[in-house]
Amino acid sequence: MIFGGKSLNKEVLPQFQRYLHSKSLVKAQYIPFYAHWASKFLAFSGTNGNLGYDIQMQKFLDLLQGQENIADWQVQQAGDAVQLYVNHFLDGSEPQTISCPSEKEENPSTISRILADMREALRVKHYAYRTELVYLEWVEKFYNYVAHTRKKEIHGSFDSDDVRNYLSHLALKQKVASSTQNQAFNALIFLFRHVLKVELKDLNKTVRAKRGQRLPAVLSVDEIQKLFQSVDGDNLLILKLIYGAGLRVMELVRMRVKDADFGANLIIVRNAKGDKDRSTIFPESIKSELQLHLEKVNKLYKKDLASGHGEVYLPDALSRKYRSAAKEWHWQYVFPSANLSVDPRSGKIRRHHKSEKSIQEAMSRALKISGIAKHASVHTLRHSFATHLLMKGVNIRKIQELLGHKNLETTMIYLHVVRELTGAPESPLDSLA
Repeated sequence: MIFGGKSLNKEVLPQFQRYLHSKSLVKAQYIPFYAHWASKFLAFSGTNGNLGYDIQMQKFLDLLQGQENIADWQVQQAGDAVQLYVNHFLDGSEPQTISCPSEKEENPSTISRILADMREALRVKHYAYRTELVYLEWVEKFYNYVAHTRKKEIHGSFDSDDVRNYLSHLALKQKVASSTQNQAFNALIFLFRHVLKVELKDLNKTVRAKRGQRLPAVLSVDEIQKLFQSVDGDNLLILKLIYGAGLRVMELVRMRVKDADFGANLIIVRNAKGDKDRSTIFPESIKSELQLHLEKVNKLYKKDLASGHGEVYLPDALSRKYRSAAKEWHWQYVFPSANLSVDPRSGKIRRHHKSEKSIQEAMSRALKISGIAKHASVHTLRHSFATHLLMKGVNIRKIQELLGHKNLETTMIYLHVVRELTGAPESPLDSLA
């Protein structure tokens, strides 16, 4: 294969190619291409040696961007290659070394000890159980990656280059989304900060997963009505509440009886994203439905109490402060599970909340029955809530508060959606006689 007039082979920057292979940063068949772009950059930088590497890289990519025979994906590949060459291969700084926890007789496996310490730290800081599972999975994947690249079991130390290489590996070889790479990054930051007791540095040189702007899928008012006609029972009430109050699905399932404030016409969202509370709209049209639903839940609650159960999960701080609260009515879930189950942390038999999966499945069935040909999910109802409020003239900052967005920029995406829905010009085809 020929690029830029040169054949791609193993003679181009062979040490760099061996480095990429040893760190599993790039799929083997792509390594010669990365070496090719790095060599092109070296030739370019030879005439721009008075500039810093960051400026050199930007000028090099600008030059490539202006060439008609080089596609956008090649420019992106070149950018990744240069970052790997400069920030990984050529980086002469001493790696920050972090010792693994010492192995103990009762737990001779290093990874087992790391995971046990990680789990304990997550629970001390009251992280959600789902977050705990995700973070532990990322730490195990990171450990296995480092063990694979070093070709042996890890008993000595991690270093900051291991983290940087792993995050770059996720972006370049596994092609993960930027949100997935960020999730892995957060898990590793927690590991190093709270378990290994070390602050990571120089991770700004990591190759980042690319994310273009994506407009969220939104259902029209007519499609919302058609959707609701295709579902019934508790699932209809759930989907109405998510759309009518702009809730995330986890906010809905974690909702407690006390969070539905009929008198103040508010729904209180507790411990939402970012561990923040907020209030949102309580749709008037579903109040009577919700009241009838709560009467059914109350009967189930009393039945559980009579059989020696009736306790729900409470965060550790609350369970210690209010020892009897877990069996009180106002702490019960608004949408409880149909079955009792064993709490994976405490081992207690409790009635958990309804699962997210069952709600997603109900939404999927309703979409099929209604014939709505859009790639939609339960979260689409939240997007539709925000968009429809904007179309009614509600202030963007008010919508930001209702959604619980930290930054206004996050909410601004719905302005683009509204423009797409309302500002499309007439097609020239329609003006033909």
